[in-house]
Amino acid sequence: MSTEHLKNEPEPENSLPLEAGEAEPMTQVPTPEENPFEQLQSDMERFRDLALRTQADFENYRKRAIREKEDAIKYANAGLIERLIPVIDNFEFGIQAARAEGSQAVLVGLEMVAKQFQEFLASVGVETVEAEGKPFDPNLHEAVGHEASDTVPEGVVIRQLRKGYKLRDRLVRPANVFVSKGKA
Repeated sequence: MSTEHLKNEPEPENSLPLEAGEAEPMTQVPTPEENPFEQLQSDMERFRDLALRTQADFENYRKRAIREKEDAIKYANAGLIERLIPVIDNFEFGIQAARAEGSQAVLVGLEMVAKQFQEFLASVGVETVEAEGKPFDPNLHEAVGHEASDTVPEGVVIRQLRKGYKLRDRLVRPANVFVSKGKA
């Protein structure tokens, strides 16, 4: 073939003339092995997979949103409980002072109110953390000191300084305790 024949062909309207040494742009020509049906089948499988993944993601999101909503309702009173606990502590100090003073009438009244507080806390899912005589648990107790003891084994709570509280399964405040370090 002569180059003369190529020079006489008209160039497409939207193409620019090539500079010297520049390669001619490649146009994508379907190869004989590509089958449009296979391409469509492949696309369909890809979109089906994408739809299934999206559906699964949405289902996981829905379940997580329901769980978070339930937790928000379940633990909605946590802030109120945290603020109420110091009031209860001070109330118990008042009961101890009334016992020490021997004022029976005041003590009876304070104990009635304390019982109401405990019933209220129990009704909203608050329970006290039992510590004295129990093995030390760093998830429930906060050790403020160690003491030697001939009667209490090592690692067991000897005495509790401040009560701990849980709201259902969450710790609101750890119990402050002294832990036995064994025999002196």
